This record gives sequence, structure tokens and C-alpha cells, in this order.
Amino acid sequence: MMKLRLSFGKKIAFKANGKTKKMVMVSSPSLQRIVIPGLLGNVLEWYDFALYGYFAATLTPLFFPAQNKNLALVLTFTVFAIGFLMRPLGAIFFGYIGDRFGRKKALSYAIILMAIPTTLIGMLPDYSQIGTIAPSLLIVCRLLQGLAVGGEFTGSMVYLLEHAPVAKRGFYGSLAMSSAFGGLLLGSAAATIVGLFAVSWAWRIPFLLSITLGALGLYLRLHMPESPVFEVLKKNQQLTVNPLKEVVRNHFLLMLKATALVILPSTGFYLSFLYLTTYLNHFLTVALPYAMLVNTLTLSLLILVCPAIGVLADKIGKRHILMVGAASFIILSVPLYLLLQEKNITAILLCQMVFACMVALSYSPIPAILLELFPIAFRYTGLSLSYNLANALFGGTSAAVATSLIHVTGILLMPAFYLVLIATVTFLTLLFFLKKD
Repeated sequence: MMKLRLSFGKKIAFKANGKTKKMVMVSSPSLQRIVIPGLLGNVLEWYDFALYGYFAATLTPLFFPAQNKNLALVLTFTVFAIGFLMRPLGAIFFGYIGDRFGRKKALSYAIILMAIPTTLIGMLPDYSQIGTIAPSLLIVCRLLQGLAVGGEFTGSMVYLLEHAPVAKRGFYGSLAMSSAFGGLLLGSAAATIVGLFAVSWAWRIPFLLSITLGALGLYLRLHMPESPVFEVLKKNQQLTVNPLKEVVRNHFLLMLKATALVILPSTGFYLSFLYLTTYLNHFLTVALPYAMLVNTLTLSLLILVCPAIGVLADKIGKRHILMVGAASFIILSVPLYLLLQEKNITAILLCQMVFACMVALSYSPIPAILLELFPIAFRYTGLSLSYNLANALFGGTSAAVATSLIHVTGILLMPAFYLVLIATVTFLTLLFFLKKD
């Protein structure tokens, strides 16, 4: 088994089979060249991917006209979920590139693949113009978006944390989460601003801006240094030939454990942020601009809280923080959704602020936990596949599942009950299968 001890700006001992083979010098790139491209690329990537969720209420009558409004909304969120179902394939594709040819190359390709279909969504004719071809083209664009994000976000986690000091991985991992939420905030702000305009085509503008933002992200990615850990593996000819085969054949249970840890934060986030704006507007008749405004404010809070939770995780343990997060979802999800039924803006703001803190507890330590679970040689593939399986099977489908459960039962608290179920699975995984950090 190959082991690696890394210290930036110093010589490191490269070990194989318990014997020191050679000393390798690893330079310490400037912090700006590492953090800024990684985090800004994340912001732009998640801005692109989240726009569809924020504009779901607008896109539904344009691309999925139906007499039953609940059914039309289910169809809209099903297409939202389709993007997530492509993410494991993106994890495999970009994981192979990242583990075989470098983290930098994979991240550069991913940002290009995201910008193009997002821009195309802004140019699509709707159902009234070209009929069923319109939703079909929308589905193709979402498939390409899902493929891109399946390798980008987790790749940026790996890239950033492979540069980070071991004792501060919780903090640096939380920065990766904050940057993703920053992209969602940018999308939420765009949707809020667009909602102020009466013109029917205004929703297209945020999608069309993607091509400019993508070009900026690509420029930053092309000028960032490669991961020092990958460079050492490459120099010593220790790259894995088939990282997917290695993960599935020899570390399948590890992948399942990692997936179980991610299902709560992914589901929790989508049901308390992206989905909640549509829930408030569609089921509780809260005006969409107000729902979007609250969402934007609480996303800002989430971005600020995540780094603080990351620092705390480094001090008291990442596992302990995750357990508190899971317990909070089990205890508070139903009461918070009950409070939402008041349809009062103050109550809604309070609920989303509490949800923001719960999501921060459940998400902030995840990047560091996952990084430390997987060996370096196939880390990009293993981490990406686990994370994106959880998002594809649970996070991405949560909006469609929640809407379907409400449609079938007529019970508006079904999203909360679903959250409790998911949180219980993650809590039990932490309790019995992850004994320590």
C-alpha cells in the first residue's frame, strides 16, 4: 500500500510497501492561485445548475403545460432530477480524467461543459412554439448539466483539500461548500431581480449570462497549479490505470458508507432551499418574490455559517458535528414545516434561518470526511461517485418525491416526514459505521 506524507515547501517521503523510496520536493503555490480559481469556479458552476430549480415555477407552464398543476410541477421537477441522475456518470468520466491526467484538466473541462447547455436553455423556444420538441431539448440540456456538475464540485473539493493543511481540512472543505452555496445565492439573486420585471422573456437573461461567466471560470482554471499530491503520484508512476474498477471491486462498502453520509445534507438542502421557494408559492400561495427574497437572505446566512462550522469541526471532530446535524433534522423538521403553514414572512424567515444552520452542520464537514475515506490514487473517482450517487438517488429526486407525496396524500407536511426518514439513515450510519474521524 502506497503512503504519502505531504508538507508544502519541503521535501516529502514517498513510501511504498512500508519502505521510504525517495524524497520529493513539493512547492507551495500562492494561496490566491489555489483558492480563488477553485472557489470561483464552484460559484459559477452552481449558479448555472441551480437556475433551473429557482425558475421551476416559471418554466412549468412554458415547457410542461397540463390541466393538473400538481402533475405539471411533478414533471418539471422530474426533469430537475434527470440532471442529477447524470451526475454519477459525470463522476465516473471526470473522475477518470482527474485520477489519470490531473485535477486541473478535469476541472477545466467540466466548467466548459456546464456553461454551454445552460446558455442554450436561455435560447430554447417553449412548448407553444415547437410542441414536444421543447421539453425534449430541455431534458438534453439538463443531462449535459448533470454530467458536468458530477465531476466539477467534488473535483474542486479534492483539489482544494489536497492543498490544505491536514489540521484545517474541515475549514477548507467548508469553504468549498460556501462557494457552492454562493453560486446558488447568485442564482437566487438573479431570480429575485428577474421577478421584479413584468416582461415574459426576462427569465432567459440569467441563463444567457452563463457563457460569459463560464469563460471567466475557464480562464481561472487554466491558470491554477496542479494538485501537489497528483504530481507526486505521476512522478513516481503510481497513477491508477482504472480508478472506477478499483473503487467498485475493492472499496464498494466504503463507497456505500460515504453515500449514506451524504444523503442527508443533499436532501436537507434541496428541501429547505431550492424546493422550498416553489413549495411556498405553489402550495401555500406565498408570493414568489417574497419567497425568493427570504431564500436569498438565508442563503447568505448559510454561506457565513459554513466556515464557522468547519473551524469547529477541526477542533471537536467532524463526526460529532455531523451527528448533531442529523439529530437536528430528526427533531426539528416537522415543527419547522408546521410553522411554515402560518404563511407569515417572519415565520418563514425564521424557519429558513434554522434550516440554514442545520444544513451547515450536516454539510460543512462532509468534504474533509470523504477526502480522508478514500486513498489518493483513486480519490477523485471514489469521492465523486459516492457524493453524486447520494445526490442522484436522494437529493435530486427529493423535490419530485416531496411533490408526489403531497399530491397522493394531500398532506403538506410530507417533505418534513421524508427529511426525518433520511436523517435517521445518516445518523445510524454515523453511529455504527463511522466510529471516529
